[in-house]
Amino acid sequence: MSQPSKILIVEDEMVIGANISLQLSSLGYEITGVIPRGEEAIINVKQDTPDIILMDINLKGALDGVETVKLIQKEFDIPIIYLTANADDAHFNKAKATNPHAFISKPFKKLDLQHAIELVISKQDLKHNATKTVEDNPSPFILSDSIFVRHHEKMVKVDIKDILYIEAERNYCRIHSKSKEYLLVITLKDLDEKLPEMHFLRIHRSFIINISHIDEVATSHVVIAKKAIPVSKTLKEELLKRLHTI
Repeated sequence: MSQPSKILIVEDEMVIGANISLQLSSLGYEITGVIPRGEEAIINVKQDTPDIILMDINLKGALDGVETVKLIQKEFDIPIIYLTANADDAHFNKAKATNPHAFISKPFKKLDLQHAIELVISKQDLKHNATKTVEDNPSPFILSDSIFVRHHEKMVKVDIKDILYIEAERNYCRIHSKSKEYLLVITLKDLDEKLPEMHFLRIHRSFIINISHIDEVATSHVVIAKKAIPVSKTLKEELLKRLHTI
């Protein structure tokens, strides 16, 4: 019998948090904690890592919900469901940047929350099964001028000069080339270590770019093939150094 999914509730209104905990416990989920502050939530995640986090966006204290999630995502890949009483565009867009699995406005019905959690679990199961089915999927085979990647049960050659950028999708990478896209079962970190440095540079935790295809460099992003790609402040200096040497 499979273990119940573990859920952490981060909610600074303890009456609401306790109510959610009771509802989810009655549905068979294991609650790892009902935490009112972002700082405490980070500690809790490290001590007893949950399968899902329910996160109130408008936390009181030094960290709001989105800032808390950003810090958690530096170390953990945990699905996030945001809860908020303030569903305006500014809050939504700020939360959206952290790629949550769901966004629920308060007050919400028990069934809405139940369905959101079930959808997250379903997606995670699909991803897990997909990973199992490609256990014999070879890593990309990289030559000086090309990469061989798995595509439709075959290994196909992708010329390095045709690769525009590579985007992280959790434990996968999506190669965007001039003509096609390829989804690889490899993390961006692992792929970055394999790619030839003279062509590629990681400019963000979610993006590696082919330097030769940069059309524009702005303050916080670069443009490649009309796509605005964010640049991390810590990696901007390395990008500018590389451009000076071309």
